[in-house]
Amino acid sequence: MTDATSTNSPEQSLLGKAATYKAEYDASLLFPIPRAEKRAEIGVVTNLPFFGVDIWNAYEVSWLNQRGKPQVAIATVTVPAESANIIESKSFKLYLNSFNQTRLASPEALTDVLKKDLSAAVGASVHVSLCLSENFSQLKMQELEGRLLDRLDIEVDAYTPNPALLSANHDEAPVEETLLSHLLKSNCLVTGQPDWGSVQIRYVGSQIDQESLLRYLIGFRNHNEFHEQCVERIFVDIMQHCKPQKLAVYARYTRRGGLDINPWRSNFSTGQKPDNSRNARQ
Repeated sequence: MTDATSTNSPEQSLLGKAATYKAEYDASLLFPIPRAEKRAEIGVVTNLPFFGVDIWNAYEVSWLNQRGKPQVAIATVTVPAESANIIESKSFKLYLNSFNQTRLASPEALTDVLKKDLSAAVGASVHVSLCLSENFSQLKMQELEGRLLDRLDIEVDAYTPNPALLSANHDEAPVEETLLSHLLKSNCLVTGQPDWGSVQIRYVGSQIDQESLLRYLIGFRNHNEFHEQCVERIFVDIMQHCKPQKLAVYARYTRRGGLDINPWRSNFSTGQKPDNSRNARQ
């Protein structure tokens, strides 16, 4: 496994590079990237202004049982936001594929290995669960709740994030509302490939101007940053410019390479830790 040090940068990863797929277990394929540098860009240096998780769903998980018969499952990995590192997604895919010709005693054995390796990579304890093929029919699809910002007929001419657009009406009584947009698009920090997502914003505080918020979110369209970093940027920008008492930001991104990443950040304990239901685009 690559050491999780500050020398690890996205440019050193296998993103955008030809890679040989290993079909037998190899934990060294995991490539952790420290969160600290991108957090420093948004002014988060010491105490985190949020807590939360990154929910990874892996749809291409397979291994061999002790008799050599292939097994398949969907894995869910929950990484705490306070972990020192994220895992670069292509390395995660290569790591998962290294189990393809690996014999394991049971699904529980796979879960144990995943938990050990991924916890070591991110620098914190992760939660891992498997949905086996006989339970696939129990999985549900559900859209995010919230008042749809996309209904607004606005004119847009800027496609980079501009937090100065954000505003709230501090002259009126505080409100509690949930806002939603399916127009979130950002690009991979290294390859520039598009990442598509839906974002839900729950808050209590002065009412946020919805047109300005939608313009701000659309501003990520040409922005290069990883999923987790985009969500943390959105959280910090809203807190600084709209000053809600409570805020939770949750994004569900479409899958790439058999993986989807769904970051959630909140500053209040009743921020309704999100359900991991797949939405229509996932």
